[in-house]
Amino acid sequence: MNAAVRAISTLATNPEWQLKLYVAGHTAKSMAALDNLKHICETHLAGRYSIEVVDLLVNPQLAAGDQILAVPTLVRKVPEPMRKIIGDLSNEERVLVGLDVRPYVRASR
Repeated sequence: MNAAVRAISTLATNPEWQLKLYVAGHTAKSMAALDNLKHICETHLAGRYSIEVVDLLVNPQLAAGDQILAVPTLVRKVPEPMRKIIGDLSNEERVLVGLDVRPYVRASR
């Protein structure tokens, strides 16, 4: 991440799910959280989400807005109410429950 804030979006206007991931540089845990989040979003929210990545090493003052005390932290901004998940997001079931996302289940033939 070269910039303090980077947006990753799969929907140009008004995504149903607006997520913000707070990280601290290029640590293994921060990069794992971003990779895990992308995988979860593509699997369960394809075409309906945007991710904003905020690097608190570059702009630590941005942590105050969402009251971030640990990193990585994922914040669900939309749909409301706001929800937070701390950690590398490796437990997909926990992340889905935390975000209140119903898992995508492929229809069997």
